[in-house]
Amino acid sequence: MTDQDEEPTCGRGLADSAAVPSALAAVAAGIAQNLEVHTRTLDPSDPGAAQERHVYERVVRSLRGAVLHLHAAADEMAGAVELPMGAHDMAAMTTPDVLDAFEGLVVAEDDLRRLLEERREDNEQMMTMIQAEIENPERG
Repeated sequence: MTDQDEEPTCGRGLADSAAVPSALAAVAAGIAQNLEVHTRTLDPSDPGAAQERHVYERVVRSLRGAVLHLHAAADEMAGAVELPMGAHDMAAMTTPDVLDAFEGLVVAEDDLRRLLEERREDNEQMMTMIQAEIENPERG
């Protein structure tokens, strides 16, 4: 590999960032799948359950659409790895709005990381409860 091959480019940066929308798509798909299987547990004769089912079905459709869009964005980003480096106006790149946009991304990523960390303990407890019920159904 030459020194030129190792130089960072916007295309490589974009391709490296493709992991984010890809991971978001996986989380959205996981939520959708969980909602889908949850709807099978709802009593069709119960009006509250019917209302819950309709909400979950709408959310699942929205999430499935988001998953498709996130995967498309990730694919486009990953495909940009060989994008040639274009000329940049450094004065335009070092303006407060550019800094604000990047700071906003960093804050959003930190917020997402914290949210996922907070949810992890509850999710693990739920998995343990479900697994225990599967292994010993007469217990409940």
